[in-house]
Amino acid sequence: MRIVLGFDGGGTKTECVAMDMSGAVVARSRGPASNPTRIGFESAADGVKQAATLTTAVLAEPVEVVSICAGLAGTAKPENHARMLLVLQEEFPGVAIDLRTDLDLPLAATPEGPAIVLLVGTGSAAIGRDAASRQLREGGFGPSGSDEGSAFDIGRSAVLAARQGSSNEADDLARQILRHLGSANWQQVDAKSASNPDEVFPRVFPVVAASADAGNPLAQSLLNHAAIRLAALAKHLAESLGIAQQAFPLAKAGGTIGRSQFFDRALDQELRTALPHAVIGWPQTDAAETAARIALRSIAGRELAR
Repeated sequence: MRIVLGFDGGGTKTECVAMDMSGAVVARSRGPASNPTRIGFESAADGVKQAATLTTAVLAEPVEVVSICAGLAGTAKPENHARMLLVLQEEFPGVAIDLRTDLDLPLAATPEGPAIVLLVGTGSAAIGRDAASRQLREGGFGPSGSDEGSAFDIGRSAVLAARQGSSNEADDLARQILRHLGSANWQQVDAKSASNPDEVFPRVFPVVAASADAGNPLAQSLLNHAAIRLAALAKHLAESLGIAQQAFPLAKAGGTIGRSQFFDRALDQELRTALPHAVIGWPQTDAAETAARIALRSIAGRELAR
């Protein structure tokens, strides 16, 4: 069976969709992280390969992978794109590979015309286009000077607030964070975050989300602050594109969306305040499936050109 594979990869996981030549999804699975700026290029390529192996393993008959589209975080810079493409070609010899950023996939799923996608996962970024299809992006360049409002940012802020706070809310959040991380004290958390911060801070986000939904004022304050920063990111992009005063779809995507009723409401409220004409929603298809459809279209185009 000839198939194409679509990948949506970031700092936490890699989603994979297998699609046959008719456009039917025949398998889905998930592998480890594949953001090369966070885990290295070889490890990122291995994450993509593992996701592919897990996906095709459930199929009942042998398959031939004829095309791949991979939307991976950390590949926006030209030098990162070139190096990542090279290591993917080594992992998938002879397969046509279309490498994009993870931001490109949800934007491709929006209707034609002006649109913005706000991606909030391990990192954060926004990408958009104007009526002339000119594309711009904001953020998404790593936690050192970007990724505001992301799971990493929220988790890092929560650890700082919980360990320095002197309220019941801070004590409660501290106990939950330590228990969730399997750490007896903050010194153990410091040691883990020093060696691999991506294994610590993004994992704290679900704790903050659940605490906010349960009414913890400190957790709610952290998520409100993140929502304000994310809305500012989207507004700055809309102004750069010249569409801030227009009606356009604003799609939210990423692993933090839909995890907390409080955070979802706070983010929607800030986005409506910052961009009152935007129509807030979600991509119509998930990112990995969008990538698979891009791979399928590329195969069809090449075969028609023969």
